[in-house]
Amino acid sequence: MRTFILSLAVIALMAGCANSRPAKNFNTYAEAQDPAPDSTADWTKTGKKLNVSFGDINNRYAKSAIPAVEKTTEWAGAGWRGERLSAQLVLWTDEAVEQVECEFSNFKSSTAILDASIAQARFVRYTLADCYENRKCPPTLTPDVLDTLTSFNIESRTTRPMWLSFDIPQDAEAGVYLGTLTVYARKQKAQKLKITLEVQPQTLPEASQWAFHLDLWQHPASVARINNVKPWSEEHWKLLEEPMALLASAGQKVITATLNKDPWNHQCYDGYEDMIRWTKQKNGSWTYDYGVFDRWVELMLRIGIKKQINCYSMLPWNYELHYLDEASGKDVTVQAKPGEKTFNEMWTPFLKNFGAHLKQKGWEKITNIAMDERAPEEMKKLLDFLARTAPDIGVALADNHKSYKQFPAINDVCVFIDSRIDDADLVSRRAKNFVSTYYVCCGPKEPNTFTFSPLAESAWLGWYAASANFDGLLRWAYNSWNENPLVDSRFGGWAAGDCFLIYPNGRSSVRFERLREGIQDYEKIRILRQNLAPKSDNASKSALEKLNEAVASVNSGVKAENYAATLLNAKKILAEVSK
Repeated sequence: MRTFILSLAVIALMAGCANSRPAKNFNTYAEAQDPAPDSTADWTKTGKKLNVSFGDINNRYAKSAIPAVEKTTEWAGAGWRGERLSAQLVLWTDEAVEQVECEFSNFKSSTAILDASIAQARFVRYTLADCYENRKCPPTLTPDVLDTLTSFNIESRTTRPMWLSFDIPQDAEAGVYLGTLTVYARKQKAQKLKITLEVQPQTLPEASQWAFHLDLWQHPASVARINNVKPWSEEHWKLLEEPMALLASAGQKVITATLNKDPWNHQCYDGYEDMIRWTKQKNGSWTYDYGVFDRWVELMLRIGIKKQINCYSMLPWNYELHYLDEASGKDVTVQAKPGEKTFNEMWTPFLKNFGAHLKQKGWEKITNIAMDERAPEEMKKLLDFLARTAPDIGVALADNHKSYKQFPAINDVCVFIDSRIDDADLVSRRAKNFVSTYYVCCGPKEPNTFTFSPLAESAWLGWYAASANFDGLLRWAYNSWNENPLVDSRFGGWAAGDCFLIYPNGRSSVRFERLREGIQDYEKIRILRQNLAPKSDNASKSALEKLNEAVASVNSGVKAENYAATLLNAKKILAEVSK
């Protein structure tokens, strides 16, 4: 009888533990319905309780399918001090589960403790996607959004991934740390998972000090529209800080600014709002209001993005400029092509005024006039014009014509991924402190960062930069959101997710986290090479040789046979050399 009463007490205690978490209220948005649910899945075989297992960061787990994972409750990762490590947890259930929460313990080695706050668990949310052929294939539901919710309800017969991030402090003591992750849910027994973090003795600098030249184009107007606030209002300026701080955390180097009318002819859902307001006065002279431009640059500098200001464009895609005509009180739009009278008459006074303004602000050495995919004959006319009127302002070009050799004076050249910059040119450009990068955009099909792209490709991009000896990467859109990206990542003729890498209100994505991972690896490769190259002992020589072979294995360019397998092997060697 006593044993029976004790058993009842234990059961009651366990039931109490399952419901001991205080109830939480949270507001969230509704995901799109799955247009192609897995009708063959037998969820009854998954049991009554919430299933929890570590997964693979290279996998996207479908919402309505039972995940193909070998159940494991242990995960181990190794990284440098200052590095972010990622892991993926997978949850799935036959019955609806309420208030799922995660809680990390402190991480302890034999001599030190890392606070639980170094770890973060984010629910992966689903959005609609398609394929590279765009509307020719049916829509699918893809996991990509990293939500900021700390608690979430999981629907019956669904899978819900969670993205785990571990930010190793720069002052962490090297060693092996053990910790736990506990998954709670209402009316469920808590489930505890083991985590091992190996902190290696090397240190990764702060992101602002990374050498990798990251240039993701920002779109401030998109932030205003998605939050339903007036562009350049005080509310808008406050809302810009969160997504731009997220960008800075990945080592962004370039501020995207505009000189006049929308440089890309409104190719996104939102056009670009003016940053510099041009006014033609009654006497024919010009004035320029730099208020928005200055505040935008100052915001980004304060956040930590401070290497370059790339100003688009003297060659907008429709060649249009607009200004306020003081005499009529109306906005006037004109076309101005290089070599034409209107072009010379409008850009000459502006460049002189702009150059003086940059010097006054102390920004003249970091500012470029930037062009995107312009023909060589137009670039020649423009560069000749700039040499005469504004020789002290730098020039940036995203070059899809393989024409960079014709313009050796351009200090920021970015070629499409299927092109290369010759080794001799790279050496010459570095000697001048010029920037040489590559880019992906709406193409190629692979590797890329679309919402349907295999996740390894995002990390692979950083490795390719190291392998091909580029300084970094450009991508045309950081946050050019469509109407409702949280529900649907498709837009127009672009492949799904092409227009943005993050989501509104501070939400990262699995693609952005993996891209950041590849950038970290680039930095680790750079630092190891610097440390190993001067050494003459056999162990250092062997380590450097292994590292260089691993990096060379990624130098396959477009249409590699297996990005994930190649990357996995290269990362293993990087980890070995790091020891």
